[in-house]
Amino acid sequence: MAFDSALISQITFTMLTNQEKDFIIYWEQNRLKQKKRFRQFLVGIPLGFLFSIPILINFFSGWYKRAAMEANTSEFSPLILVIAFLLITAFVAIFSKHHQWEMREQRYRELIAKQSVDDKNADSINGEK
Repeated sequence: MAFDSALISQITFTMLTNQEKDFIIYWEQNRLKQKKRFRQFLVGIPLGFLFSIPILINFFSGWYKRAAMEANTSEFSPLILVIAFLLITAFVAIFSKHHQWEMREQRYRELIAKQSVDDKNADSINGEK
């Protein structure tokens, strides 16, 4: 079978690697499970703590004198500090895991598009339509 050299030079083969194929299989099985907000929150809590615990350490260490003065006044409410701690933890936990999910979803869609282009190129070389 003779191939048209002009056709072959126009087609770029971008076959998926084994790692990319494994990722497609993994993401098809896990994408909906990882999209759930509650799961994102639970898995992201350690990262949220990494952001909020240093704030508490900074607050209670006393190196910032003005914050220490505010904490010792009668107007200071520890409840506000606890609420801020929980909000920071929850926001960072959910946001970081949602961002990670979005990045993986984008990679998945790019690989699916790449795979469909590869399939079309293979079909055009084999003479199928």
